[in-house]
Amino acid sequence: MQDTPAVDDDLLELLDDPEQGSDEHRPPERPWRILIVDDDGDVHKATELAMQGLTVEGQPLVFLHATSAAQARQLLASEDDLAVVLLDVVMESEDAGLQLVRHIRDELGLDAVRIVLRTGQPGYAPEIETVQAYDINDYKTKSELTRTRLYTVLTAAVRSYRQICALEANRRGLEMIVESSTSLSRMRGLSRFAEGVVTQLCALLGILPEGLVCAQTHGEASDEVRIVAAAGQYSGLIDRPLAQVKIAAVRERLERCLQERRSLYDGVTCLYFGMGPGRAMAALVDVGRELDELDQQLLRAFCSNIAVGFENVVLYSQLLDQAYNDPLLRLPNRNRFVELLDKNLKDPSGVTLALIDIDDFSDINDAFGHHFGDQVLQAATHRMSEMLGGDTAMARVGADTFGVLGEHAKVCPETVQAIFAEPFIVAGERLQLSATTGLVRLGESKAVGSELLLDAQIALKRAKQQQRGSSQYFSAAMGSDARERFKLLKGLRTGFEENQLFVVYQPQVDLDTGRVIGAEALLRWRTDEGRFIPPDQFIPLAEQSGLIIPIGEFVMRAACVQLKKMQALGHREFRMAVNISMAQFRHPGFIDMLARSMGDCSVIGENIELEITESMAMEDADLVLRVLADIKRLGFSVAIDDFGTGFSSLSQLRQLQVDRLKIDRAFVQEAQASSAGSTIAQMVVNLGHGLGLTVIAEGIETEEQRQYLIGLGCHEGQGWLFAKAMPAEELEAWMTR
Repeated sequence: MQDTPAVDDDLLELLDDPEQGSDEHRPPERPWRILIVDDDGDVHKATELAMQGLTVEGQPLVFLHATSAAQARQLLASEDDLAVVLLDVVMESEDAGLQLVRHIRDELGLDAVRIVLRTGQPGYAPEIETVQAYDINDYKTKSELTRTRLYTVLTAAVRSYRQICALEANRRGLEMIVESSTSLSRMRGLSRFAEGVVTQLCALLGILPEGLVCAQTHGEASDEVRIVAAAGQYSGLIDRPLAQVKIAAVRERLERCLQERRSLYDGVTCLYFGMGPGRAMAALVDVGRELDELDQQLLRAFCSNIAVGFENVVLYSQLLDQAYNDPLLRLPNRNRFVELLDKNLKDPSGVTLALIDIDDFSDINDAFGHHFGDQVLQAATHRMSEMLGGDTAMARVGADTFGVLGEHAKVCPETVQAIFAEPFIVAGERLQLSATTGLVRLGESKAVGSELLLDAQIALKRAKQQQRGSSQYFSAAMGSDARERFKLLKGLRTGFEENQLFVVYQPQVDLDTGRVIGAEALLRWRTDEGRFIPPDQFIPLAEQSGLIIPIGEFVMRAACVQLKKMQALGHREFRMAVNISMAQFRHPGFIDMLARSMGDCSVIGENIELEITESMAMEDADLVLRVLADIKRLGFSVAIDDFGTGFSSLSQLRQLQVDRLKIDRAFVQEAQASSAGSTIAQMVVNLGHGLGLTVIAEGIETEEQRQYLIGLGCHEGQGWLFAKAMPAEELEAWMTR
């Protein structure tokens, strides 16, 4: 190194940090560590002497020394906190310095450290080619590096190093925030989440877990704030109300953070996580140092992410509560009750499950309103809890149905009867309630979880069929019957989807002349195995499940298509009869379906007859009259099927405006065998004549029956005597013959 001219000394005042020494109370800063690698000992001494007493960015300089590239490699193996390397190019070899550059960058991966090449023999490493080929910060000849210029080079290098370190710290901090947010998002429950916040926060700041988190999830008063997580010296405070924390500095710091709704960085760091109204969280950590701007920026990003996570945890807790608890009665719901059943299956002996259903509860809601109905449920819950005792599990498993699990002696019909024996006082009103109960002894059942509830539901349904207010224990026979019905319904759904259902047609004739006047469309189901399922087994299931709506439209369309074919074959007056269920009658799209089917198949209503049962006609007179009026406007005729099996009133029958009465096959079979059958058949015929209706009999199997019905005055008939029900192709061939 050459002596530095005096003029250079004057410039040092401008180049040095103007703020150095301006803050007498600033804590001591770590020095910038500079490594000098040069085989000339005088260079080492001259560099240190030139920089003696100078600071860069307010921090002093500390020099480390290596006299060869090999020595520098050894030193670098243990020293990774270097800001700048002042490196000679030519040492033990012509390119020793350049090879050391590659070692620092490629092998050690030290990207932040700034490298300044110094050479006294620039010809060995041309400047342009060297700058292009190597990752260096600056390249100077030793003759250029006067004291001022050396200081300038070091200042620029240190500033560059500091900026790179800041960017790297920021990147690592952001990565940690993302990772912590991902990690915390998997945590369920407020305490676990808050514990994770402390751990991640301390990791972000590079300190041991030492801090606590308090949460406010309802109001803003301090007595509603609780410590939900704590670590280190604060671990004894967990689950305490903040107001009861005796460490005044901690309590006041957290209270101030929540009241001012902001993070506090002066003194002990306290972070604020704001959510919706009445919900907030504050975390206090002992950092042990004053946070710089970068730390604060990272913490602000951390708080934003964690606030969203905290909000999600609170919402998840609420969803979890709603998923397993009934909000009105504060009882477990069906999901939680199934879990309780599974637990009790480990020792089922002596345990009974009961489903208690309050009778006619919907009528109470309709008459007094849902608010009153809620009060009724609360009153019933209170009395059941009192009389069943605390060791009996209760749950709300339906709108007005309670699940009860306990000892045989407590969960029994007698206890249920006692619960509902006395009137309930609800909103000042005396109300007498009754309940129907289905019971299952767990020790006698092989079912598990929700299957046990199904068994109890089966028993409950059986009890309702017998008498409201009664109780019924489940039996294996009940289960077999119910499961067979379910299996049949499942098969029916599959069969309908896979075209196993089809329509056959049974001709209807004029009894006097034998002339064919039409046919009745009848639904059949043949399984893949070729087995026929009787209609009286699957039609009721279709009606109960609602499957009758699409099936009914399928039958109507098939009948309309076949009617069009019969007319094309020359049978212009052919009439097609189709059976209709009450479920179809009640469906709001029924009339539209009829009109759509007719229009799509280009047939008119005058050639179609809809058959309804006598029980349907009497079940809901207003509905039936209204729908029949719409049917008549479409041109359809209407027949009452199975007439004589119900209890029709003559006045209702007159209002229905039907066209035909159909004598049930049972009365046809009994007409010659008994006087009762004969009397009913004669009554139906006489009634039909009196009302001006056509009378048709079904199930005619012998000529004697035909002649007898003709003698009674019956007009039309169908049955095996004339033809069996047959597929469309056979019907067409039969009509041709």
